[in-house]
Amino acid sequence: MDKKTGFSLMQPVGTDIEYHKLPEHVMHDLGLEAFCNATSDDAIERRMITNVLSQITEDANVAAYRRQIFVDILHLPELRKTLMELFDKIRFMKDFSSMHRTSDEELGLSHLFRRLDELDSYIQTVETMRDCLSDERIQSEGLKGLRDYISGLYEDACFAEMKKDIAALKMNASDVQSVTLGVNVNQRFEAVSIGLVSINKKPFKKSGIVSNFADAIASRDKLSDTADWDGDLHYQLIDADEKSGIIGRMKNQVDTLAGKSVFETASGRSSTLVNTKTDAVTSGSTYYLDTVVNKMLGSLVKKLRDTLTKYANVAIVNVSGLVPEFLYYIRCAEFISRLMEKGCVFCEAQPEKEGETSMSAKGFYNLKLAMNMENVSEIVPNDLTFDEKHTVYILTGANRGGKTTITQAVGQLFVLAQGGLFVPAESFRYVPCDCICTHFPADEDKTMNLGRLGEECVRFKEMFSAATEKSLLLLNETFSTTSFEEGYYIARDSVKALLTKSVRTIYNTHMHKLGEDADEFTRESTGAGAASLIMQTENGKRSFKVALAQPEGSSYAKDIAEKYGVTYEMLVSGS
Repeated sequence: MDKKTGFSLMQPVGTDIEYHKLPEHVMHDLGLEAFCNATSDDAIERRMITNVLSQITEDANVAAYRRQIFVDILHLPELRKTLMELFDKIRFMKDFSSMHRTSDEELGLSHLFRRLDELDSYIQTVETMRDCLSDERIQSEGLKGLRDYISGLYEDACFAEMKKDIAALKMNASDVQSVTLGVNVNQRFEAVSIGLVSINKKPFKKSGIVSNFADAIASRDKLSDTADWDGDLHYQLIDADEKSGIIGRMKNQVDTLAGKSVFETASGRSSTLVNTKTDAVTSGSTYYLDTVVNKMLGSLVKKLRDTLTKYANVAIVNVSGLVPEFLYYIRCAEFISRLMEKGCVFCEAQPEKEGETSMSAKGFYNLKLAMNMENVSEIVPNDLTFDEKHTVYILTGANRGGKTTITQAVGQLFVLAQGGLFVPAESFRYVPCDCICTHFPADEDKTMNLGRLGEECVRFKEMFSAATEKSLLLLNETFSTTSFEEGYYIARDSVKALLTKSVRTIYNTHMHKLGEDADEFTRESTGAGAASLIMQTENGKRSFKVALAQPEGSSYAKDIAEKYGVTYEMLVSGS
């Protein structure tokens, strides 16, 4: 348990992780905005989920840590239900708690009692979370560690002992009829300390100092049998420069409030009781009680109040800080559960620190597409592998044949997997990315200064400079805003440069010659390989399946031409 940094459900305790923030346009280009927006009706929760997914790290331990937690949250719906009820309670307490409210006016015992009620609720909150995390079905390192962390908080704050005191002190402020104060004196009968001895439901009736003192000595339990303070904390030392004036201050304060001297009654005899005024003001006895205690024990009440606030901080601040992280897992689990009920296939992603194969995806599909389909059985799944021979894919195919859909889907797999979530695939093994870059066509208003081609070149150079062999680049019709000759010239050099860094890349393009030259690029490379990937067609129809093959642009065009009767032979023959 790391008490300095607290506990996190996003990364293992004690780890120092460096994260890379994905720009907003990446989440948009990958179609993940739709996923984040669909997970919750609450705008704050949606932003929080987007923020978690867009903060990525190449540390495979983080991905595995998160995935284990998600599996527990997904498979235990009753745990999700209990936690959500608990979070609603925490929100209410934070919104309406008086624990952190400050005022120049010293608050009295009635306020103290309200704080005791709040603290009791805080303790119950911690106990509930500890109990629900004790479910034997929980397997993840994160939730088991959180259970131990919560138990540690509970024990460190001595909540079990505090519960006993709260139970003993449970009473309404209106039930208080008297307060017993104690004054310690030295040999010269000078006051050296003053403290709260007990809070009582019955008024004081004895008038003899000796009898009261004898009763106090005879009592083994220093607490009244109604609502008692633990005697060990009762006395508040008085500063040296205040000792000589305490009796006078007490006398003046009570004279003002009660109309009688604390040491002198109407008959002039010594008494331990001070009578309040008997006129209509008596109805404000609670006010008098609070004010008397505040005046006489202001510093003591303040210290007790500060102590309770400290307990509340331990109970609620540490726990409430975990609520957004829990909500991330819960909201995503609920949404993915609904998609699974709809028929969508999801699997646990398997992160790996390194390997010859840096990605192996089987039966994967585009999540955004599935979210918008009524019949998910029509989804066409695909397989794809990144390894040394297949580092840069040059993806070609017909318009609306699924090139962009496949490109998005690969990026979705990495973002969701590194966020610890199930991914839309039958199986997915991968080496996590240190960053994901997308190069999709820019809006017109972003290209006015440089022009489209200039803007594309600037963006690509920035991406290439930041990329490493653990990065993922997704290029969509890059360098296609100029003539074929110019675009091909730039694209060819770009692919060669990407191979020198072994950057995992999918480059979908209409420049079929780029795909045809993939083998040449591989031969010129010192390690990584380029491969031609096509969107297959069957009898001129789009299949939405990818395959390793030479571009079929001309054959596809021939099929279309024959289908609509625009080949040379068909045109001149009139057939």
